[in-house]
Amino acid sequence: MPVKLPPHPAVAELQLVRVLSAIGDPIRLTIVQTLAGSGERAWSDLDVPIAQSTLSHHLKVLRTAGVIQSRTEGTRCFVSLRKRDLNRRFPGLLKAVLQGGNCGFADC
Repeated sequence: MPVKLPPHPAVAELQLVRVLSAIGDPIRLTIVQTLAGSGERAWSDLDVPIAQSTLSHHLKVLRTAGVIQSRTEGTRCFVSLRKRDLNRRFPGLLKAVLQGGNCGFADC
């Protein structure tokens, strides 16, 4: 039986309010920062101090907002940041978020 992949919104469907809401949570922001620095990661390799069920919820919020992409390989699930898609839809947003908002108007 084929594995059903979770829905990922198309680039044109990404909404700024949903993306900002998703990354506004400290745990989810940490996940985004981790993925930005390391590329694709297995769920089990994400070092966040929360239960697996809570991690699953946070990853679902990020996925449905279009911030991350997930895929399965056997019994493992991998996630990656949709950098290219986010930069295409909202130029400069990801850079500003990853810098912690510490950029001046000329730098962003």
